[in-house]
Amino acid sequence: MKKHYKFEIDCANCAAKVEDAIKKIDGVNNATVSFMTQKLTLDADDACFDEILQKVVATAKKIEPDCELHL
Repeated sequence: MKKHYKFEIDCANCAAKVEDAIKKIDGVNNATVSFMTQKLTLDADDACFDEILQKVVATAKKIEPDCELHL
């Protein structure tokens, strides 16, 4: 399942770090974090999408505590 979210992040370097970390989460097929458009595109397994999304938020907050994911 592929979904798009508004994702507020402060710098392009942080966006790249968050994107790399999200891609390493089990169940994530692909992820793109765009600093320019302030969006997250997440492609993950349908069966456990909500659980993966929680891990994505936790991972992003560890790297950039000020980021905001709007569900």
